[in-house]
Amino acid sequence: MRALGPSQRPYGRMMLAALQILILAAGIYLLVVGLVFLGQRRLMYHPGGVAGAPADAGLPDADAVRVSTADGFELQSWYLAPRSGRPVLLYLHGNAGTIADRAFKARLFARQGIGVMLAEYRGYGGNSGSPTEAGLYADARANLAWLANQGHGPGDIIVYGESLGTGVAVQAALEQAQAGTPVRALVLEAPFTTMSDAAGVHYPWLPTGLLTRDHYASSAKIGAVQCPVLVVHGSADRVVPQDQGKRLFALAAEPKTAAWLSGAGHGDVYDFGAGEIILDFLDARPSGDGGVPSVR
Repeated sequence: MRALGPSQRPYGRMMLAALQILILAAGIYLLVVGLVFLGQRRLMYHPGGVAGAPADAGLPDADAVRVSTADGFELQSWYLAPRSGRPVLLYLHGNAGTIADRAFKARLFARQGIGVMLAEYRGYGGNSGSPTEAGLYADARANLAWLANQGHGPGDIIVYGESLGTGVAVQAALEQAQAGTPVRALVLEAPFTTMSDAAGVHYPWLPTGLLTRDHYASSAKIGAVQCPVLVVHGSADRVVPQDQGKRLFALAAEPKTAAWLSGAGHGDVYDFGAGEIILDFLDARPSGDGGVPSVR
């Protein structure tokens, strides 16, 4: 074999160095991918501290109730009874904080006589356990079962999901539809299509479709919920872009309506009139032109 000449040796060294750099970069990338895969639930779920008492959050008329899940957890949720003849709203919150942070929304609905169940998840608000997709679905079922024991059937219940909670809400509404007992309405605030789509917005350099363990695949479910649907989403949402809400809305069956709030971000839609829009939706009447049927 002929040896490399003097002019070829620097080129060979450069190629070897480049290959070593590529191998090192690939190794670092794979290490980061592995760390993200193992720690993804720490990135996804951000439980707050202990929720405290309802009165401390400005809900003196609410009761802190114990809810038992099928897999053995005892959860604390907050319940405000409805005025006679009015429905109950099951509120499934986002990935951060506790039910105490959503008390201002409960007050808005309670003033209109709508009952509210602020459902707290496992691992949140002082509850035991760790959140997972399957776990949060079980928590929603347990809260619905508790409401059923109080005499509130699916036809009396509005399922409301916020951000991460929209994935839980769509699943809950789907299960009720599959059982032949659809809920009264489904309200989705800042919803995503799937968790891998939502994660891909923030980690475009990761194969989120392959890595995501908790899928919350709302886009595959929303068309079968069999109840009126409202989607509320801000145009300036940088956590879950409004495009995902629009895509999910397009997949929902009629009757459905949407409020695309100009200038609203992810957590401030009530500053842009979302509360009033939701109340109007819940009190809407049939219009004869494809409008939203009454879910009062």
